Amino acid sequence: MTTFQTGIVTESDNTEWRKLFDGYAEFYGLPMDDATAATVWSWLLDPQHVLEGMLVRDESGKAVGFVHVRACPRPLGGCEVGFLDDMFVAPGARGSGAAGALFEGLKEIAETRGWPTIRWITQHFNERGRAFYDRYTGGPSDFIMYQWKQE
Repeated sequence: MTTFQTGIVTESDNTEWRKLFDGYAEFYGLPMDDATAATVWSWLLDPQHVLEGMLVRDESGKAVGFVHVRACPRPLGGCEVGFLDDMFVAPGARGSGAAGALFEGLKEIAETRGWPTIRWITQHFNERGRAFYDRYTGGPSDFIMYQWKQE
């Protein structure tokens, strides 16, 4: 059984994070350019920015997945919850326990921040990811996401 380590991204993680981030964009069929990736990376390193990144590393120390998470106000609860913006595990590490290690890392972040909940969305066609999420949540929530694009 593989042992995984998770940790918040640091400056030295850029090359490994970028390779994973490119794989994430490819999974969703989106082009990724250097300017966009550099912007996201700068957010992750900025302690004043709400977005945080965490990597999961295998036994050899290789980064095999990441999450991007942030605090999100929940007015009806009078608290902040976590919002998981992005999660990606390299294809070769899927089914290895890397995703579970990321979720354990998220649990620690939530406990440290006092978030009672972590929320996220995923595409309907992400069947493998949805099956993994269902193990933690029992299934999707009863909310439907809408998106209003400003042109």
